[in-house]
Amino acid sequence: MSQLPTQPLSPLDGRYAKQVAGLGDFLSEAGLNKARVHVEVEWLVYLTQHELLGSAPLDAAEVATLRTWAANFGQAEIDELAETERVTQHDVKAVEYLVRAQLSRQGLDHIAELTHVACTSEDINNLSYALTVKQAVAEVWQPKLEAVIAELARQAEQYRELPMMSRTHGQPATPTTLGKELAVFVHRLNRQVAQIAQVEYLGKFSGATGTFAAHIAADPTVDWQRVSREFVEGLGLDWNPLTTQIESHDWQAELYSRIAHANRILHNLATDIWSYISIGYFRQIPVAGATGSSTMPHKVNPIRFENAEANFELSNAILDSLAQTLVTSRWQRDLTDSSAQRNIGVGIGHSVLALDNVLRGLGQIDAAPEVLAADLDSNWEVLGEAIQTVIRAEVTAGRSTISDPYAALKELTRGKRIGQADLIEFVSALEIGDEAKQRLLELTPATYVGDAAKLLEHLRAN
Repeated sequence: MSQLPTQPLSPLDGRYAKQVAGLGDFLSEAGLNKARVHVEVEWLVYLTQHELLGSAPLDAAEVATLRTWAANFGQAEIDELAETERVTQHDVKAVEYLVRAQLSRQGLDHIAELTHVACTSEDINNLSYALTVKQAVAEVWQPKLEAVIAELARQAEQYRELPMMSRTHGQPATPTTLGKELAVFVHRLNRQVAQIAQVEYLGKFSGATGTFAAHIAADPTVDWQRVSREFVEGLGLDWNPLTTQIESHDWQAELYSRIAHANRILHNLATDIWSYISIGYFRQIPVAGATGSSTMPHKVNPIRFENAEANFELSNAILDSLAQTLVTSRWQRDLTDSSAQRNIGVGIGHSVLALDNVLRGLGQIDAAPEVLAADLDSNWEVLGEAIQTVIRAEVTAGRSTISDPYAALKELTRGKRIGQADLIEFVSALEIGDEAKQRLLELTPATYVGDAAKLLEHLRAN
């Protein structure tokens, strides 16, 4: 049997590569190695600029050349690293040798021994992961989320006054507006964006067991904790002063848990929209040339929201696992985190893919006002809540002596379909004040929406 040419194993790298484009710049092996090279180069620059460990400052041109090389990390460096790692059997050591080779090419062999000096591999790795995850979230994942929120907010405003039957426990309940229900998701997601913005991206740079032992052995006159803090913060990260060999990964667990929470809210959105489509509240806009069903030509399937559901679930399976796994390390170091962290891109990637599908799905639906109106007009019994509440207020104010109004409305409405005429007859016979009676006689399911439209002002305030 003939073999296929080498194919991507993950659908994120095959079928859905276009939708997750950009993540590979940060969360691939190449993206990680580019960040490692960046950290190693910046450590060399810091050491020489501060004349530490017997070094002298490089001139501006030498620093610029070194930084440009690191910033332009590409296929040549990827290939060279792969060849070196085949010998070293150690990824970070291969990065060290790559940087040394560049120093030699620049005629900077005199500082070669400063490469990776006083560093354990995890000093480089933890900073590299923090940098790449921070960039991936800020430049790829969050813009996708914010695009979804913006489209939801637009539709919430568009439909802010469009009345809609609510369904609690799947049963007709007090009406709302379609816009208000979409605004609930906007509000929930905005809270998650705010919380994710508060995540600290922590970094450590303190040697083999977090004690600065090698640093102090090399030069006990230097305040190495200050050096570490300045270096980490200079990379745009938050400094973690107390660690083992590894940075403890608590920030990662916090971030992935919050992304997973946002995923769950979006999963709820996808299932709600799917359900509204199924009862006709939303029409799907056919895409030219697309096939809804292989055998039923009339169908337009809500595949965007179904795809989103599946990918949010896959994302959370990975992110939840990372959040649980990464907070534990045996004693001062074990390598469970090393394999786990290589799947960060997969977890975030499935979320990006799901967000892409939600956004596309939202762009392919329109509300069906006539369906919403017909549903409301078929459920006049939902006004029972308003009638019994008004009676209670009238009794309290001394304008009625009706006892147990809830029971009276329950007898009239529970398990029954009643129409406008039935409600008018019932209300007209009530012993309540004229003003209250007139309010009830003018009420319809479509107007019984309270402050639903006004509640969107809370979105504008934020």
